[in-house]
Amino acid sequence: MRIGAHVRDDADPLGSAQRYGAEVVQLFVTDPQKWNKPKPHPQADQLRKSGIDVVVHSSYVINVASLNNRIRIPSRKAVQQQATAAAELGAFGLVVHGGHVRQGEAVEEGFTNWRKLFERQDDEGGFAVPILIENTAGGDSAMSRYFDSIARLWDHVGEFGAGFCLDTCHAWAAGENLVDAVERIRSITGRIDLVHLNNSRDEFNSARDRHANLADGTIDPQLLTEVVRQAGAPVVLETPAEGLEDDIEFLRETLSQSQPASN
Repeated sequence: MRIGAHVRDDADPLGSAQRYGAEVVQLFVTDPQKWNKPKPHPQADQLRKSGIDVVVHSSYVINVASLNNRIRIPSRKAVQQQATAAAELGAFGLVVHGGHVRQGEAVEEGFTNWRKLFERQDDEGGFAVPILIENTAGGDSAMSRYFDSIARLWDHVGEFGAGFCLDTCHAWAAGENLVDAVERIRSITGRIDLVHLNNSRDEFNSARDRHANLADGTIDPQLLTEVVRQAGAPVVLETPAEGLEDDIEFLRETLSQSQPASN
């Protein structure tokens, strides 16, 4: 099981990996708050040869589900461009949030828009790396807040080989019990390709996406570790920078113990 972090310096992920002792690095390939096309990464060749696993997180502006053409169409283009940029880094996937429709709009159309993303790209030979859809924390019209919604989404995209990224803070904030979250998600998607391991600053079912360090949030750290054990997937910590090294050390130490942690 390989453990790493989302790096704060996208231009020097190798330096960050060395500093944190990370076996996995997650990074952005462009400004996450803009529609900019990715540029060639200065460490692309080194990353491919480094032995470090790389995963790319897509821009936050992307909303594939949107019924608004001015958002959905550039979102589709951005996913394609960022997947290509991820492949150039040797990444094993591109994480994309499930997105949402606006209040009052038909949720089913959001699921249909996700299917259209894969159908259109399938006609072009598919994406350069797997698309890893991430569960989200809030919004009643979200595609991937509730596990029931994720099941509906998978009815639309599962046949295209979509991957899944399980975020523990998001699931907690969405009101989904973490004790059996891995089992339930696997029964829906058949897979977990990546775990975003984050504690939460807010209470269960808060619908608020505010990450905390593993020992500082409202989720029992032992429960978070048990999610990692059960998932058996690469782990990326997106916790606050001040305690990130301690989080990695805690997780490695806990996982090395001979007996699994109790729920």
